Amino acid sequence: MPSKAGKYACWIALACLVVPMFASYFFDDMFSTISYLFEDPARTQLGWNAAGYGLYTSGYSLLCVFGGLVVCGILLDKWGVRITGSVFVGMMVAGAATVLWAITAGFPPERSLRIAYAGCMFFGLGSEIAGTAVTRSIAKWFRHGPMALAMGLQLAIARLGTACALVLAPRLVVESSGHVYTQAETARPAVFGLGLMAAGLILWAVFVAMDARFDKQRKEIPGQARDDGKNEEQFKFADVVGVLKNSNFWLVSLLCVLFYSSIIAFKKFAGAILIPRFAIPAETAGWMVSMLPFATVVFAPLFGLLVDRRGRGTLWMIVGSLLALLAHLLLAFAPQGIPFFGYLAMVLLGFGYSLVPAALWPSVPKIVPDKVLGTTFALVYWVQNLGLLSFKMLAGQILDGARDGAFGVELMFTGLCVAAVAVALLFARSSRRHPELELDLPNKA
Repeated sequence: MPSKAGKYACWIALACLVVPMFASYFFDDMFSTISYLFEDPARTQLGWNAAGYGLYTSGYSLLCVFGGLVVCGILLDKWGVRITGSVFVGMMVAGAATVLWAITAGFPPERSLRIAYAGCMFFGLGSEIAGTAVTRSIAKWFRHGPMALAMGLQLAIARLGTACALVLAPRLVVESSGHVYTQAETARPAVFGLGLMAAGLILWAVFVAMDARFDKQRKEIPGQARDDGKNEEQFKFADVVGVLKNSNFWLVSLLCVLFYSSIIAFKKFAGAILIPRFAIPAETAGWMVSMLPFATVVFAPLFGLLVDRRGRGTLWMIVGSLLALLAHLLLAFAPQGIPFFGYLAMVLLGFGYSLVPAALWPSVPKIVPDKVLGTTFALVYWVQNLGLLSFKMLAGQILDGARDGAFGVELMFTGLCVAAVAVALLFARSSRRHPELELDLPNKA
């Protein structure tokens, strides 16, 4: 970090960056612990069923998968985080507002689902590019400092948004037997989430002003890369081919899609899985699954600091993937109706959810040049969203069509974790074969 940035400027910038991500995570998971409402269309005036809800959640990834994420990642490297990030933070907020409108406008179920799906598509693309811009910005501001710690803190606070959604949603939409929920009642989490996004939009504007000043100071220092589209090494579209030929890029991407799908897709249907498996009410299920993001709030920064100080990043990826596998084996095969096993699974999954990202994301700047960093993050997120699109829809169909849908979905998640462990082992082998990348060395202080 250049000294001219000021001793505390990087941490102030980080504080501005985390709020839009906190809001994004809240909005994305606002229905997770009340997903049981959609098992019976008659329970809400909205009239969605489980398959429809699964379709809605999959909309998050559609534009990301069909080229939008890759193209926008290239724009991020061409135009910089300020211009591109501002466009897509705005898109994220507009998409969330569209979802809220679809839920509250009184449309028939099919039309409300179509509009909400469209809103979720724009929200998803905006969120992913905003997240890419945030991650790229952290890599820039903390290039020669505690990058893994900074990324861990960002991740922790973002996932605190998920935790708030999981805990708050059952209180905003209180479970009541036989009650038919109005559209306004169902939309309460979305109203709260949109308010958070308004605050995030304001703080993003503060960061843009800080980043412009940061670049103005850095251009006076010879050899410092800039982020205003005028770097000494200009990005070329041919550079994308170089990223795609990088075997380590594919290992990171595959680990990302397999590991995250086993957790993010699980969270979307947590209520529908945990309530029948462990015979608990919706509020208890909310607290149970909230252990995942709450664990990352505490442990992601600590594990990030561990990676900064001790290295061994690929080892932590293997350990975290194994913990996720053990958690899903418990969720699938533990005795029915005993909540202890659900809590134990969430503890294991929470540790895994902290370990893998704390080591995974700081490894990306080590495997590619700075000029293609935004494109590389976007390509990793593209592969991730391809999996999320598929596995969310598949989970909804399994729950809607199988007699014991919770068990069937958990078998799917278990298979994903087995594959994640295998990919993490391959990445560790690649690290040993390419010591020049310093994947397992501590980050420079």
